[in-house]
Order: sequence, then C-alpha cells, then structure tokens
Amino acid sequence: MTTFAMRNLKLFFRDRAAVFFSLLAVFVIIGLYVLFLGDMVMGDLEGVSGGRFLMDSWIMAGLMAVTSVTTTMGAVGVVVDDKAKGITKDFHTSPLKRTTLVGGYLVSTIVVGMIMSVVALVLAELYIVGSGGEFLPWGNLLKVLGLIFLSTMTSGSMMFLMVSFFNTQNAFGVASTVLGTLIGFLMGIYVPIGVLPSSVQTVIKIFPISHAAALFRQVFMEVPMASSFAGAPPEMVEGFQTAVGVIYQIGDGTVSFLGSMMFLVATTVLFFGLGVWRMLVPPKR
Repeated sequence: MTTFAMRNLKLFFRDRAAVFFSLLAVFVIIGLYVLFLGDMVMGDLEGVSGGRFLMDSWIMAGLMAVTSVTTTMGAVGVVVDDKAKGITKDFHTSPLKRTTLVGGYLVSTIVVGMIMSVVALVLAELYIVGSGGEFLPWGNLLKVLGLIFLSTMTSGSMMFLMVSFFNTQNAFGVASTVLGTLIGFLMGIYVPIGVLPSSVQTVIKIFPISHAAALFRQVFMEVPMASSFAGAPPEMVEGFQTAVGVIYQIGDGTVSFLGSMMFLVATTVLFFGLGVWRMLVPPKR
C-alpha cells in the first residue's frame, strides 16, 4: 500500500500543472480579496480597532477550508487518469489486492491535501503579518494543524466518493470546474453568510466543509476578535460572528466547536465508507 501511495504522490507532484491548479483557488481568493473583497468587507468596520487584522484572519481561515477541497480534488485525478488509460484494469489482473489499491489512493490523497494545506497556511500567515497582523499563537497553530488533518480527511473522503463516478478526464474536469467555481460561495467567502437568503444559508450550513471553515475562523480570529471587540456587549459579538460565519445558528441555538467537529467526523465516516464500497465493488462486465 505504501509503495502504491508513493507512486500516486510522484505522479501528482511530477505534474506541475496539477500542483499549480490545486492551489489556484488560493491565489484567486487572495487576488479577489486584495482587489475588491477586502474593501467591501471592511466597509462596516471602519474605525474598528484591528479591523484589517480581523478580516484578513477571516478570509484566510476560509481559504484554508477551500484548500482542503481543491487539493484533494486534484489528488484524486490520478484515479480518473488510471481509469481512462486502462491502468486500473492492469492493476486488477495483477496480484495486488483491491484493498491495497484503494488504500494507496486514499493515503496519497490525504497526504497531498495535508502538504498543500500547510503550504497554504504559510502563505496565509505571511499575508496576515505582511498586512499588519500577527502570527498565530503556538496553541492556536497546533489547533489549525489538527483542523487541517480533519478537514483534509473530510474533503478527501468526499472527493474519493465523487471520483468513483467518473471514468474520463473530461467528465472529471467539468465536475472539478463546477465545484471549484461554487466552493467560495459554499464556504461563505465571497459574500458573508449573513447577507444571503435563508435558503442559501441552509445549504451552506449542511455542506460539510463549511463547518471546517467555521472552525478555522474561530481559531484564526480568536486574537483579533478579542482586540476589536474589547468591552463590546456579548450580543454584538455573537451577532458579528453569526453574520460572517464564525458560528452557525440553527433554529434558536448555535453550533458549538465540538458540534462542528462531530459533524465533520460523521460525514468523513459516511463518505469514506461509501467511497471505499464503490471502489471495492467489482466492475460489471
């Protein structure tokens, strides 16, 4: 399994275009934020102490969740490529067990997602500090690394299930383009969730990786929130957090940090199980 996973990793990182496009969403979001999103989201925070640090942390937290999706989506492209070239059939006629193949694909997908997410974290921190903010405290940095693992596991399991339905690069490319276009909206990055219609907010709240975005925001924004809202009434703080997707409100209650984590774990197990089942079932002849 390890050898097969290494083969997949080499194929991915050897393709420079695949590596670049897996991080393209990172560059697009940063570019849009620098050009106009930053000014738009800062409109209501003029005069607020540390407002720029606060919103930079907000956008970069969302970027981390997006990266976990786009990088694992790029990594599972190896599965489609093997199918399209008939390499999968060769594997199935070899002594390799199906569990070894599936495990190798999964491991390489998670490893790619972890590596590229750490790269995105470095870029995000450099951007925040370069704009006048501060590096994450060590405790929060460890939390972010843990969230990277969890969000990558969830994203990887979702992408693994998705890729099981595609046999050609063209079909997979179309699906990747559609998902890549929608992902910023599904994370509440381009437009804060509080200004969206309730039906769209519901879709965002049930989309698994949006909970990863909320968790990243809670950690990234802990320090700037304490500074910007020092002495503010709790109602004001909670209203702001709800408006920008730091916490999600369902009915009369809010989803806790642990609640979002459990939702991610549950969806990971679900999609992982379905994806493995799809890949292990022998193809119909």
